Amino acid sequence: MKKQEYTPEQLDALVKDAQQGKTEAFEKLYNAFVDKIYRYIYYRTNKEDALDLCETVFLKVWENIGSYKTGKKYFSPWVYRIAHNIVVDHYRLTKETVELSYEIPMEDKEQDPMKLTENKLNNDVLMKAVSQLKEKYREVIILKYVNDLSNREIARIMKRTEGNLRILKFRALKSLKQILKDMGVNP
Repeated sequence: MKKQEYTPEQLDALVKDAQQGKTEAFEKLYNAFVDKIYRYIYYRTNKEDALDLCETVFLKVWENIGSYKTGKKYFSPWVYRIAHNIVVDHYRLTKETVELSYEIPMEDKEQDPMKLTENKLNNDVLMKAVSQLKEKYREVIILKYVNDLSNREIARIMKRTEGNLRILKFRALKSLKQILKDMGVNP
């Protein structure tokens, strides 16, 4: 079952309703973003912390939704910026190196055991390679290819122009390709 997708205008309408205390509007916002934000956090922390941090993100969204100005900026980058800040704060507080989880949480899991094993091995190698990228390269790869966001959304989240983002994405993919080659994988 595919999640409800909203246009920026529909999101602004939901935000306005949530700002007026309508919990069903906030529930729709939560449902529209929870899986994406969870995946965003999951790839930056260990899997034990990802759920707690995701809950913290939505608590912050709830607490600060009144300060969000509809029409001035887009809601999606605002939520991702909160998630980014929560992850940064998490690293500051724990001050420990966190080993990235290499399991990809999937909404519609394959049932064939051979396919599951093959996908797991491919995902392990890919995630090990992604974890070796510079932070900005890792972020663009995860936002684009894991969360399937558009270039425009990613540019807003990362506070870059779309042209600059395309260059960053090209460099990230080039770097990832080299890392995979160094690991003995032919990308």
